[in-house]
Amino acid sequence: MNQLFLPMDLETDIPESHLVRVVNHAVDRLSNSIFGAAYPGDSCHSYHPKILTKIIIYVYTQRIYSSRQITKTVRENIMFM
Repeated sequence: MNQLFLPMDLETDIPESHLVRVVNHAVDRLSNSIFGAAYPGDSCHSYHPKILTKIIIYVYTQRIYSSRQITKTVRENIMFM
């Protein structure tokens, strides 16, 4: 438990051809104006809408629909991080 902790690079643990990379790339290609229209105003969001979109698309491909299960999976599974 008291071993040395090194910063993790999650990119090295995800294979190049993994579905999560495809979802990431596809959402990154979307224009930010799409998200600006959906989230107008001066309020500060905890997470950028693009990040949340990536999570929702990927969890649905994994057949995870429960918000509690999504929360648990995002905290525990490297592919979702």
